[in-house]
Amino acid sequence: MTLWKPDELSRIEAAEELEIASYRHDGTLRNSVTIWVVRRGDDVYVRSVNGREGSWFRGAQDRNEARIDAGSVAKDVTLVETDEDNDEIDSAYRTKYRQYSRRIVNSIVTPKARAATLKLVPRS
Repeated sequence: MTLWKPDELSRIEAAEELEIASYRHDGTLRNSVTIWVVRRGDDVYVRSVNGREGSWFRGAQDRNEARIDAGSVAKDVTLVETDEDNDEIDSAYRTKYRQYSRRIVNSIVTPKARAATLKLVPRS
């Protein structure tokens, strides 16, 4: 069972990019960054193209919580690390962003980026 509403999933899926701002230990938000986002079924995923060393990804490890905005959906989410379904998530990235050069799209499906895959789970 998904926690996303069907219209939220549709709007996020249609959005070209997602803004994400992770929460610090003290509960304040970091500056947001713009990243690519994909939907797979009833789940939403993001990756750090720079892998686990990416600055926004490292910051997100503080609380594993963030505020996202995509397709007019603004929501607090829990960031859940996952290494499941990487092939399917790769395929979702390749399909959604196929209008970009192969070199650019390939940067988000590398082993380094795959190791920094986060599922976004809405918080109530």
